[in-house]
Amino acid sequence: MKRPSAWAGRRVLVTGHTGFKGSWLCLLLHRLGAHVAGYSDRIPTQPSHFDLAGVGQYLTDDFRNDIRDSESLSAAFDRFAPDVVFHMAAQPLVRAGLLAPIETYGVNVMGTVNCLEAARHSATVRAAIIITSDKVYADQNWAFGYRENDPLGGADPYSGSKACAEFVVSTYRQAYGLDGSGKGCVAVSARAGNVVGGGDFSQDRLVPDLVRAIESEAPLVLRYPFATRPWQHVLEPLLGYLRLAEAVMDRRTTENAWNFGPPAAQTVSVGEFVSRLADCWGARLPVQITDVVQPKETNTLQVDSTKAAVRLGWHPAITFDRTLELTAEWYKAYLRGDDMAEVSRRQIEDILAAQATIL
Repeated sequence: MKRPSAWAGRRVLVTGHTGFKGSWLCLLLHRLGAHVAGYSDRIPTQPSHFDLAGVGQYLTDDFRNDIRDSESLSAAFDRFAPDVVFHMAAQPLVRAGLLAPIETYGVNVMGTVNCLEAARHSATVRAAIIITSDKVYADQNWAFGYRENDPLGGADPYSGSKACAEFVVSTYRQAYGLDGSGKGCVAVSARAGNVVGGGDFSQDRLVPDLVRAIESEAPLVLRYPFATRPWQHVLEPLLGYLRLAEAVMDRRTTENAWNFGPPAAQTVSVGEFVSRLADCWGARLPVQITDVVQPKETNTLQVDSTKAAVRLGWHPAITFDRTLELTAEWYKAYLRGDDMAEVSRRQIEDILAAQATIL
């Protein structure tokens, strides 16, 4: 980070703080000197990065309720009085969305509405960073990256609900002055690529599935081995979100919609990702391609982060090989029974140091 001290003493509320990305964000914010509170209904997996890294001990407040409960969320805003909110609470899985579309739209759309309602009525919030997804873009099957002004869409409930959340942000910005024309909060959205790293234990995600396959000595079952994705370490977009929030708080920008993705060279196929991570791990991993008919997924996905580079000075610092190394290192330490709080803190220091060399 260019100015880590920018977060010293800041009061930051993270919704979805018990999840994979949210728990890493809380650790990062604490390391940078912020006072952090979280809002989530539950810890979504067992085991979890939240528990293994001891995130709860660093929180000023730990609110546990459903993001769809507007009164509870508003009460949390009133009690904690944040300067910044990072809205990450979501139903984050494509396949789970197909099985539970009503819940997915309720959490991802109305949860965003409730967060923006609480933020716009808050006397303290200056920036609301609404985290959506690179899957908000209408699938054009392009060989180049989607830009922030490309059409939105969604061929499944998860993608569609996140695109709807983008429209919610746009509407609130125009209707309630959350675009900088008012005196209070400014709301913006952030879209990241496929994040990987230690501490993800979700079902139907590639890295956790790979770790479980290695642990059980079973074949890894792949659905779409030739699909390409923009892989990046989880801390890369989180540092981008912080840089965006700094710029919004200082009113250096009030513009909406920001991509945070890796360089084009890190957009590789699922099959290549698995092969290279297994090589990095030093494990022999049999792969089985399922012949069961699967729900349609985007074949090629990549985002263009030029805007964040030019206007925020954000640049990815972790190479694809280093991303694989950090991911393998974390899970191997976990399987050995190491102190995962220490492992997570050490990886944060590594990536902060890498960022410092390019800024």
